[in-house]
Amino acid sequence: MTSKPAHSPGLAPELTVAGPIATVTLRRPEMANRLEPEDLATLRGFIRDVNVARDVLVLRLCAQGRHFCAGFNIGSVADENAGASFEALANELEQARPVTIAAINGGVFGGATDLALACDFRIGVEASQMFVPAARLGLLFYRGGLQRYVSRLGLNVAKNLLLRAATLDAAQMLACGFLDAVVAPATLDGEVERLSIELAGMAPLALLGMKKHLNRIANGTLDEDEFQRDVARADTSQDLREGSLAWKEKRKPVFRGE
Repeated sequence: MTSKPAHSPGLAPELTVAGPIATVTLRRPEMANRLEPEDLATLRGFIRDVNVARDVLVLRLCAQGRHFCAGFNIGSVADENAGASFEALANELEQARPVTIAAINGGVFGGATDLALACDFRIGVEASQMFVPAARLGLLFYRGGLQRYVSRLGLNVAKNLLLRAATLDAAQMLACGFLDAVVAPATLDGEVERLSIELAGMAPLALLGMKKHLNRIANGTLDEDEFQRDVARADTSQDLREGSLAWKEKRKPVFRGE
């Protein structure tokens, strides 16, 4: 299926779904795919759409052109609701039910760095670079973004990027843990597709359950009762029986998420 809001211009973000893999594409390459205020609600709507699509196991965030995303339109950051809206989008992306992949095809700047950090995996190209100009703009980054920076990259890296507004290249982004892999530009789509198919082939109850609870453990918000319910459901699932049998028979399992 394909979805895009009727009220938005033709270059608004687009959602496509093909079987277990959903893809959100940012389509303003001439503006480095910066996000406008109306895009925030659009993207949050896409996340909610895939959250209720039971068959979707992987959500990819991709972009057209030479840059991944320039973050939020600087002309709108003075809006007192802009920061809260952007934080809400990043938080929903982090909490998305599917496993998420950011395909970093070039520069990733400002708040877009947090959208990438909110994803479970980040694959970049050799020309990737990141830069967060918040301190130079007089903008105090929102709490959720600060927390993701510290929890995923560490306090020292967070201070270097946010307080000094340092620019990191692809090798530095890989070394600090922002990127999981760096590939040649011509192979980015293929590598993202390979990872997507690999993840989509996992047992849904185990895959999505571990994604959810790993994030909650990292954030200190684990619900022990819900965790135990999810463990019990997976332990008694047909998928576990299928996975065990397929392992013994040396064949690819066929999971049904039940």
